[in-house]
Amino acid sequence: MNISMSDSQLICEAKICGCTNNKGIVYGFSEPVHSLCIDRKQLILSQIQACRNLLKCTTDKHELLIVEKEIDELSSLF
Repeated sequence: MNISMSDSQLICEAKICGCTNNKGIVYGFSEPVHSLCIDRKQLILSQIQACRNLLKCTTDKHELLIVEKEIDELSSLF
């Protein structure tokens, strides 16, 4: 049995982590208890939106490039 969910129910948060030379994006997901699976398209869209939200509060130029690169890579998968 698969239970689908709307885009507004999946909460995805992106964070920058890692050492100075090896930074990357990690994601945290919060979803309703009743959901059993997430569509690939929905997952990628949630990650892109989380990265866009991260762009709003990122001030370091190097970190901005990392987030923009992640958005480009995710967009190419979509």
